Amino acid sequence: MKINNSPKIVIRDGKPVAVILDIEVYQEMLERLEQVEDLKDLEEIRSRSAQFRELDEFLAEYSPNV
Repeated sequence: MKINNSPKIVIRDGKPVAVILDIEVYQEMLERLEQVEDLKDLEEIRSRSAQFRELDEFLAEYSPNV
């Protein structure tokens, strides 16, 4: 059986108001959106200069919630 992956447009009062998608298409769209957001976050992180601290300074402030 072949699944029709083309979206269905819901029309109300002559205007498109919603889209019905195959769940696999929807999930792929969400994954791609997440990848784009991750790339934007990575680009922002790379644009900042790195700040380093001494290990002793870090350990003095570090308190794990264990």
